[in-house]
Amino acid sequence: MNNTIKILAAAVVMICVVSCKKDSKPNYQFMPNMYEPISYETYGEYGVFPGSQEAMLPAEGSIPRGWMPYDFENSQEGYLLAKDTLKNPIRYTKENEDEGKELYDIYCAICHGGKGDGKGPLVQREKILGVPSYDDIGRAITEGSIYHVMYYGINSMGSYASQTNEHERWQIVQYVQKLKADLEGKTPRIDTDATTTVVETKVEEHQESAEDHSNAH
Repeated sequence: MNNTIKILAAAVVMICVVSCKKDSKPNYQFMPNMYEPISYETYGEYGVFPGSQEAMLPAEGSIPRGWMPYDFENSQEGYLLAKDTLKNPIRYTKENEDEGKELYDIYCAICHGGKGDGKGPLVQREKILGVPSYDDIGRAITEGSIYHVMYYGINSMGSYASQTNEHERWQIVQYVQKLKADLEGKTPRIDTDATTTVVETKVEEHQESAEDHSNAH
C-alpha cells in the first residue's frame, strides 16, 4: 500500500512538472539574467554605462585583432623615413603579383592607369589631373614610399588603409614595382624558391669539388 501511494505521488509530481512546461522559455531559471539578457540599442543612452553611452571607445592602447600598428608618422619626415628604410616583408612571387594586380585594378588603375603611366580613366576624362607615372625620375618611388602613401594618402589621393589589410597593401606594392620595372624596360623582381636556391648551391659546390678532384689527378 505504501509503495502504491509513493508511486502515485511520484506520478502526480511528474504530471505537474510536464504540464507546466513551456517551450517558449526555460522552466526553471536559477540565474534569470543569463537566460533573458537585456538588449541595448546601438548608440543608446543607458545609465549602466560610463557617461550613459552604450557605444564606448575601445580601451586605450588596444588594437583590433589582426591589425599591426604602423610606426611611421604622417608627415614629410615620416614619408622620407619610410621611403628609405621600409621594406616589403612578403616574398615577391608570381602568386602575390597576380593578387596585387587584382587589387591594383580595383583601387589604383582608375587614376594611375593599367600600365602605371598616370593615364587612368579619370585622368583621361580630366576628372583629376597631375597623376605622375611610376617611372617619374623626380619621384623615384620605392617599396616603402608606395606603402606609406597607400596607408596615409597624399595630396588628392586618399588613404586605402580601411579598404585593404597589411598583406594586401604589400601585394599592391609588388605589382606597382612590377609596373615601374616594365616602364623602365627592366625585369620585374621575382624571388626564387628557397629550396631551389639550396639545391643549386649544392650542385655548384659538388661540381667545384669534382673539378678540384680531377685537377688533383
